[in-house]
Amino acid sequence: MKLERTAYDIAKETYQKYGVDTDRAISELKKISISLQCWQGDDITGFLNQNAAGGGIQVTGNYPGKARNATELRNDLTFALSLIPGKHKVNLHAIYAETDGSVALDQLGVNHFTNWVDWAKKRGVGLDFNPTCFGHPMVKDGLTLSSPDETTRKFWIHHCQNARRIGEAFGKALNQKSVVNLWIPDGSKDFPVDVLAPRQRLKDSLDQIFAEPLDARYLLDTVEPKLFGIGLEGYTAGSSEFYLGYAVKNQIGFCLDSGHFHPTEDISDKISSVLLYVPELLLHVSRPMRWDSDHVVMLDDELFRIAEKLVRNQLLERTHLGLDYFDASINRVSAWVVGARNLQKALLKALLEPHDFLKKMENEGNLTARLAITEELKSLPFGLVYDHFCQTEGVPAQASWLENLTEYETKCLLERK
Repeated sequence: MKLERTAYDIAKETYQKYGVDTDRAISELKKISISLQCWQGDDITGFLNQNAAGGGIQVTGNYPGKARNATELRNDLTFALSLIPGKHKVNLHAIYAETDGSVALDQLGVNHFTNWVDWAKKRGVGLDFNPTCFGHPMVKDGLTLSSPDETTRKFWIHHCQNARRIGEAFGKALNQKSVVNLWIPDGSKDFPVDVLAPRQRLKDSLDQIFAEPLDARYLLDTVEPKLFGIGLEGYTAGSSEFYLGYAVKNQIGFCLDSGHFHPTEDISDKISSVLLYVPELLLHVSRPMRWDSDHVVMLDDELFRIAEKLVRNQLLERTHLGLDYFDASINRVSAWVVGARNLQKALLKALLEPHDFLKKMENEGNLTARLAITEELKSLPFGLVYDHFCQTEGVPAQASWLENLTEYETKCLLERK
């Protein structure tokens, strides 16, 4: 008796004609972990300071159902992860510590994240971490680690030192590397006369923060540049050149955020250059709309290019992928799901390329074949392969996950007042 062919069977046969094994591509995709940003779930409110946003950060929208406490936020993340195939991570900011309200930001330790670690262990989820260097009274005149005030600098140095220890503890507890990413808003609304002194102070602060040797098996230090922020349009102490130079010199990780450059810049082309000189890379995948506006990631040309550069050049093992956006104009859980699934689709499409053949054509100077094949690949049914991946992982395929989301919204999110 002849069995009926499935949509995946057809897709598999189609790709076999190009020498591509779809099962292998799925297997490779399953290994790739995406770090979901916790701050999407509550508009960067956190639990230490209810007005944490600032330093050029803005969240717009008032969609109902925002998480009001850590339990609700973890429930929302659990539900979001149930709609994303594979095993992933959650990225925490320091302000998501659970305390009795008496612990200062610079006094946080891993014991203030016990519930997060227990939750992550239970679900096989990794945890990344960030010091929260914004939205705090100790941000003086928009400055933290580059401040001319020694007391201010010491406060933030101590906070960042503790953040590294927390990240290492996460890594040990969960037996997977925790990425601790350092970003500060420090800058100026207009053009300063002295642009060197703030960067000298920032360099000295970083030297103190990274002086303590911690276990690289469980911790990756990364530094993140930014072009500008609201109210900080004229100058940014932690520019791309500053942090790239620091990362190369000290052989720590470098963060590329797809919203932190000029609108005409393409970060996908920076990946291979940066990884020639730093050991590991953190990619914050966002969608800028005219500026660093942190829109939910779409399956657009830039996302495809980012995935292609990682896969074609075999750079995935040295790259950590995380989402970084915050949209309160739509269901916040849906924002995680849409962004993560889109990133997975882009990676899968890249994994479904006949890389060896394309490189062979390129090396032989057969640019006609290279162009023709890469163009044909664009219309092949990679979506059917992703649907099969979802089904094998027990996750709803295509847009059927929206039915699950609607039920969760009705039963849980809309009950929050």
